[in-house]
Amino acid sequence: MSAYAQHRSKTVPGPGETPDVIECRNAASGEPLGEVPVASPEDVHAAVERARAAQREWARSTFRQRRRVLRHMLQHILDHADELCAAVVEDSGKTWENALLGEVMPVCNKIQWVMRHGEKHLKPEKVPSGLLKHKKGVIEYHPLGVVACIVPWNYPFQNIFGSLVAPLMAGNAVVIKASEAVAWSTRRFQRVFEEALEAEGFPKDTVQILNGFGETGAALVRSRVQKILFIGSVGNGRRIIEGSAEHLTPVVMELGGKDPMIVCDDAHLGQAVHSALSGCFINLGQNCIASERLIVHERIHDRFVDTVVRYAAELRQGVPERPGTLDVGAMTTPQQVAIVDELVRDALASGARALVGGALPEGGQGNFYPPTVLVDVTPDMRIANEEVFGPVMAIMRVPDDNEAVRIANATSFGLQSSVFSRNKLRAARIAAVIEAGATCINDFGLCYLNQDLPFGGVKYSGFGRMNGRDGLRAYTNAKAVLSDRFPVAIPPRLYPVGERDYATARNGIRLMFATGLRARVRALFAIVRAALTKKSKQAKR
Repeated sequence: MSAYAQHRSKTVPGPGETPDVIECRNAASGEPLGEVPVASPEDVHAAVERARAAQREWARSTFRQRRRVLRHMLQHILDHADELCAAVVEDSGKTWENALLGEVMPVCNKIQWVMRHGEKHLKPEKVPSGLLKHKKGVIEYHPLGVVACIVPWNYPFQNIFGSLVAPLMAGNAVVIKASEAVAWSTRRFQRVFEEALEAEGFPKDTVQILNGFGETGAALVRSRVQKILFIGSVGNGRRIIEGSAEHLTPVVMELGGKDPMIVCDDAHLGQAVHSALSGCFINLGQNCIASERLIVHERIHDRFVDTVVRYAAELRQGVPERPGTLDVGAMTTPQQVAIVDELVRDALASGARALVGGALPEGGQGNFYPPTVLVDVTPDMRIANEEVFGPVMAIMRVPDDNEAVRIANATSFGLQSSVFSRNKLRAARIAAVIEAGATCINDFGLCYLNQDLPFGGVKYSGFGRMNGRDGLRAYTNAKAVLSDRFPVAIPPRLYPVGERDYATARNGIRLMFATGLRARVRALFAIVRAALTKKSKQAKR
């Protein structure tokens, strides 16, 4: 059995198998790391019940107490950043630099933003009372209960912590099902929030990580949690929705992407090239917002390709043993290597050309696929429509902006996008018609780092939003409360119905909503006449 096949057999159980442990291996070297217990459906049920009990106490916490817990987490991450990066590197195969800048830094950014702005977006919000001037309206944001987060393997640290911070700040307990492909590092990550919660006197069961395969995730989906966040593929997203329907559990879905990067003929070449290199090769393209389609104007196409090829051909790849030695590491799973290889082979057979990479390396351990640059890619190819999730830059030549937009919108995905142009109006005009959850002008991926912006997609890229105000409030019950503004009792005397009540109500509606002054004055006089007539009849009785 080859090292590739052996690694694969240890990652995913065969048909009908339900292993008790996950056998973990270093994604780059293939060396065994150890075993992690699998959570059975019974374990999942017990974990959710513990979380439910812990949440009742956590829900009573003040915003100040929640900030203190988050501050403990942030300080732990800063104090142990090297140790946490080491856990990420050996589990996922990525480089030290990518672990630090792609995982630790975004988590620190998110925690800091939530500490600074969480209370502002979650405290009761006064709203106008509209027609009811004698009342006052308030929206209260109450925690839901237990939130389940089911996260993938591409960012082991960031996916876990980036998912739990918002629901935790909103007063919920969180149960996380981590990917079996990166189960080894989860034991180290669990310590971060356990220590933070216990330091402030809260139950450590407020946040829990579960490990396992599909059966574990399915049990969590059906465990009567109050909300589910799922980050992953479209196919698995469908399964999550099917399971959530059993108890009508609401879900937030952050699914795949096929992000376009449009490079106009007036773009700054260096800026566009380096953004493309980042967009395609950060984390070896295992990124939901990877720039999987480079749509380049024909006037700049050849210069863009020549420059990209020069840089891509020099990228150093290998086992990331220490910082500063490699540009890219390994992919996390052998299954994803196989998907990338299949799509590249199909593109080459369909007429694309590989100017860099384009083939599996010969022999060796670990899950490696080389950084690849493809040209002559056409919109009908599989690689232009299916998510690659690997280190492939697929370049398409276009004659004008209209064709660029048409191609950008031609897939079933719509997560993020980028537009490069020195003309602000041109860039804004293109960005406005791209079907995506976000567009970053003259940069790649920075929308995610701005925590005031919502993050999510359209079409098959999912629904619901993470980050920002919307991401916090997604984990609350927005409860409407209407109370008295003045201590004046105005009973709603609707019964018994009088013979003139309908006409009076109709004139009242005209008085409030008619657009012309004359119509409103007529309605007012009609109401007064009706009132006087009613009073006169009552006097005669």
